[in-house]
Amino acid sequence: MVHPALWRLDHLEQVHAERQVYRRFGMVDPFLMTATVVVCLMAAGALEGDRATLTLAGGLCFGVMLAITLLGNMPINLRVFRWKDEDDPAEWRRLRRRWDRIHSVRLALDATGFGLVAAGAALA
Repeated sequence: MVHPALWRLDHLEQVHAERQVYRRFGMVDPFLMTATVVVCLMAAGALEGDRATLTLAGGLCFGVMLAITLLGNMPINLRVFRWKDEDDPAEWRRLRRRWDRIHSVRLALDATGFGLVAAGAALA
């Protein structure tokens, strides 16, 4: 939702806006993503049968999403923070498209993880 709106901005406005968005998300996302994985794994350990299996599978989806974030999105985010106003806008667009593709995979993993955890909770 945020990024399509940012694509409509002029190049330098987009760069500056992306930096602000990353700073805000950077304050909460690492904690929330890690906590989600940890809580799912702890819950799976406390459950039994299908509920444990579904919750563990959901936690693994969240874990893979976190790994993709650290290995795929974060290096791009660091480049955004170091971006100079005179850097090539074409390279910026390439980076943003790559970030968006990686993020789409993360969203699919998040949705799957949520669905699995919800299914495990529904078995109660």
